[in-house]
Amino acid sequence: MENGGGKPVAAGRWHFGVNSALTKISDISIRPVLNMVMANIPEDGLRPVPLGHGDPSVFPCFRTTSVAEDAIVDAVRSAKFNCYASTVGILPARRALAEYLSRDLPYKLSPDDIFLTGGCTQAIEILLSALVRPGANILLPRPGFPFYEARAAFCGLEARHFDLVPEKGWEIDLEAVKALADENTVAMVVINPGNPCGNVFTYQHLAEVAETAKGLGIAVIADEVYDHLVFGSNPFVPMGIFGTTVPVFTVGSISKRWVVPGWRLGWIATNDPTGVFRETKVVDNITTLLNITTDPATFIQGAIPHILQNTKDDFFKKTIDTLKKTADICWDKLKEIDCVTCPHKPEGSMFVMVKLDLSQLEDINDDIDFCSKLAKEESVVILPGGAVGLKNWLRVTFAVDPSSLEEGLDRLKSFCQRHANKIK
Repeated sequence: MENGGGKPVAAGRWHFGVNSALTKISDISIRPVLNMVMANIPEDGLRPVPLGHGDPSVFPCFRTTSVAEDAIVDAVRSAKFNCYASTVGILPARRALAEYLSRDLPYKLSPDDIFLTGGCTQAIEILLSALVRPGANILLPRPGFPFYEARAAFCGLEARHFDLVPEKGWEIDLEAVKALADENTVAMVVINPGNPCGNVFTYQHLAEVAETAKGLGIAVIADEVYDHLVFGSNPFVPMGIFGTTVPVFTVGSISKRWVVPGWRLGWIATNDPTGVFRETKVVDNITTLLNITTDPATFIQGAIPHILQNTKDDFFKKTIDTLKKTADICWDKLKEIDCVTCPHKPEGSMFVMVKLDLSQLEDINDDIDFCSKLAKEESVVILPGGAVGLKNWLRVTFAVDPSSLEEGLDRLKSFCQRHANKIK
């Protein structure tokens, strides 16, 4: 090898190379697993049916409200939001979000309790980075959202997993939480409504979570990106209600409730009336991290007050009614397939977890093999459960239009029948 001057370059001369932290997380993500599955879809095959992602915005029945669209247009045309924003977010947006989140709380949040981020994923990134200290660990649900594992691994935060119990409606195994925690545990993550399980925690269960975290001296990170997207018997209860019991970081975004994941507007809210986060300087860490990272687009921040204050209930009702309809379709059709078991009907979010019985199938090695062959033969994309922490399970998305969902699940049934074990 020669350099620009024609002289040979000695091996090992370069001082850069692979970031070892990235090698630890290259497989801890939903996207590369879905990309691997989708690579099996033949170009000349059936019309693809996407039951593996969480982005319903591509379907007309899930289009966002015109209130949100008009607010964005007005913000851009006003020319008031072409500038840089404060790193924690512009004040009118933070004030509007404080008012929006306070509707469900027994106390009032202030704009100083709100930090705007580039979607909920950046909120997670900022929070985990703010909590890191030598030897620290964090408690994560299994199954769960693997971005937490990826960010923890990247910033040197040890991840310890507690189980969600399918036989109890995917409730948290609180005894496992107690057994996992030690003096180096900084927080536990609670995802409600649940991704990937479609569960919705009761008030009583969340109260027990709060008491458990208080007893352990740890914070709760409440991932409520699917807030209010519930359609079962349990109402949505924000973890922040228990903020006087245990300090709670709430992360959320407009991505799911307004069906605009590409707009990348999220937040961190400190539900902490007793001031623990400020006393321990964690809030200072959050502000410092926001000072050295990117901000949400300013015109979207500028539109937020109008979006939050003027979106009508009929838009939310339409979205929830559609999700309830597709959840019912998913539940009913999955019960017709012998080799899968759905332990709990989804009551919220956009997903359901389904257990595979490989003993009833021929030529299928595991969940990844199942999903890869399903994509190749039927052009149906489903996420292997191993990607969210449960090997030989499947995560099925029902946030698609009803006709596509029915077609996709019919193809899934045909696939399972074709691969059914012939030995009885």
